[in-house]
Amino acid sequence: MKGTVGELGEFGLIRELTSRLTTTPAVRVGPGDDAAVVAAPDRRVVASTDILVEGRHFRRDWSTAYDVGRKAAAQNLADIAAMGAVPTALLLGLVVPAELPVTWPTELMDGLRDECQVAGAAVVGGDVVRGDTITVSITALGDLRNHEPVTRAGAQPGDIVAVTGWLGWSAAGYAVLSRGFRSPRAFVEAHRRPEPPYHAGPAAAALGATAMCDVSDGLIADLGHIAEASKVRIDIRSGAIDIPSQMNDIGQAVGVDPLQWVLTGGEDHAIVATFPPDVKLPARWKVIGEVLNPSALPQVTVDGAPWTSKGGWDHFGGDHLGGIES
Repeated sequence: MKGTVGELGEFGLIRELTSRLTTTPAVRVGPGDDAAVVAAPDRRVVASTDILVEGRHFRRDWSTAYDVGRKAAAQNLADIAAMGAVPTALLLGLVVPAELPVTWPTELMDGLRDECQVAGAAVVGGDVVRGDTITVSITALGDLRNHEPVTRAGAQPGDIVAVTGWLGWSAAGYAVLSRGFRSPRAFVEAHRRPEPPYHAGPAAAALGATAMCDVSDGLIADLGHIAEASKVRIDIRSGAIDIPSQMNDIGQAVGVDPLQWVLTGGEDHAIVATFPPDVKLPARWKVIGEVLNPSALPQVTVDGAPWTSKGGWDHFGGDHLGGIES
């Protein structure tokens, strides 16, 4: 496809984007009307929203538009799964310059569509406007299917802490890209296109998870949200977390302890949850710690001691070592 967004025009771009979409049985009215209609059999809708800004959250010299679409969908759909819900729909708000080639937003939409298909959801609508900086705003919806949501506030002393999915891979990939390299490819791809374990969220809810969230800001930071909401202390056993040999190799090459990536690197969108101690977890879950009574303030410790190295992502804080592209 040739030409720019400005040459195609707003409605031409909308037609081109919506023509690439697929649907699911949950979508009763899709793109093309004043609003979409999505079935909500549970009569409750789980909703989450996120924004990606070029130069802050992605770089076009590092990631294709398709990569950005996959990533934008994944980070929102993972939030739905981390509530114990099944993703159903996604809405797109897109800001693009008029001189942007049409291929960029169409490839972005392909990425959004394909990641939605992985999660069992569909893109159901959105809006496109002109602006100076590419900005991708996503709203994701989900269905609890008659289960109660799993929030951050239910962890109890005596619970175990378990995680499923990748930890530190995106941060290691970011370190590789930051130094001008493109391999090891598995870690670079983990940064460009995270692979959240969507199925694990509803499954954890069915197993009796007491608290849960996805690892978007870093394991310590996100467990810190659970500790604060639940008013508990969470202790992580660093020896229980597997660090792949290639991640160790990358760490040696760039002078970073890979445990730093595992504990504070964000954007892998693994799912971490607390469970009653007698729960039998499937093999995909790895027990990495326990929930304790708070000694003072709610906090997360590593091997019994406070984590003193910096890390974790705060949009209005300082630098971090995770996967946010800057």
